[in-house]
Amino acid sequence: MNRFEGKTVLVTGGNSGIGLAAAQAFAQEGAHVVITGRDAAALETARATLGSNAIAIRNETGTVAAARDLTRQLQEAGVRLDAVFINAGMAKFAAVADVEEAMWDATFNANVKGAFFQIQALLPILNPGTSIVLNGSINARIGMPNSSVYAASKAALISLAKTLSGELLSSGIRVNVVSPGPVSTPIYGKLGLPADALAATAAQIQSQIPLGRFGQPAEIAATVLHLSAPESAFIVGTEIIADGGMSQL
Repeated sequence: MNRFEGKTVLVTGGNSGIGLAAAQAFAQEGAHVVITGRDAAALETARATLGSNAIAIRNETGTVAAARDLTRQLQEAGVRLDAVFINAGMAKFAAVADVEEAMWDATFNANVKGAFFQIQALLPILNPGTSIVLNGSINARIGMPNSSVYAASKAALISLAKTLSGELLSSGIRVNVVSPGPVSTPIYGKLGLPADALAATAAQIQSQIPLGRFGQPAEIAATVLHLSAPESAFIVGTEIIADGGMSQL
């Protein structure tokens, strides 16, 4: 299939995990792909997997200045977009008693403020018919201990999909959400846990998934591509949950 032949797609946080899987899937279906990320070396490695037409831009989500700078660089490169996957964000977990203001601010800046102002900044370079997909989380739907701040930020993001859809649809722009459950990505290695504790945590999470396993980044990417393709033109302001049944129990 070449659903994105001649199209240009932006994937924020596209240098690893779900973002990289989505960028690779878009490229395999003919898209010109732009990826962003914080790590310059990881960005270049990821770009090399996407083909000679891919663009990698170092950009750290969470500020208005960063959002505007990314758009400026795209404009200078003559880029106009047909699909956007707002994937960049952060996940930190702590018990309610241990949450500090800095953690709250960093989480909401990366996951909510960054997403909102990036979409705002991109509006002048979005083609009619553009699909925007936000990366949510089932944590917004279930009461998982130690995830209160992260879950609240993702719940806000899901709400944005509905309100932004209502506002942007007249411009031909659709906004939807994919909310993954536990997925095998590098994020679990960034939780700061020792190896034995990390393994125990993964086993405990896996026991709550009816399918009996973690998802794969490519499985989430497939949903992102579906929501970005013309075949989903009648899907607006909707959340698709891809969690192996975890939130349905």
